[in-house]
Amino acid sequence: MLRFESLDDIPAALRSSLRGKDGSLPKSTKNKMKNVPMTVDGKTYQSTHEGMRACELRLLERSGEIIELREQQEFILIPKQTVKSSVRKLERPVVYIADFTYFDKHGNFIVEDTKGHKTKDYIIKRKLMLFIHNIAVLET
Repeated sequence: MLRFESLDDIPAALRSSLRGKDGSLPKSTKNKMKNVPMTVDGKTYQSTHEGMRACELRLLERSGEIIELREQQEFILIPKQTVKSSVRKLERPVVYIADFTYFDKHGNFIVEDTKGHKTKDYIIKRKLMLFIHNIAVLET
């Protein structure tokens, strides 16, 4: 599995394709979870870790190691529901949004999440993914 510690570790051919229209490299700022959001090729990722992993996966897709790379794929864990009472109340669905999904070279479907801090909500959703969809989330 590829791992890049910094933008300088990315091969020059891929690094040049990650530059924005103005020729600048990805930018980052801080947010409340102390993640540093990263913008790569006009797309903003929630953390530098997620942005770097996106670069790695794009390189793997170009080399043919993985196919059908998708980002921010939604999985419904509990569908929306209507509570029938004197007042109709709509309960929103519970959705897990994976950072990345793809197929590896063996045809296995991979759901991947880049995690620094595992929240209680994330842990419950990860367990529901396994229970409902029979998908174990790969944490990177």
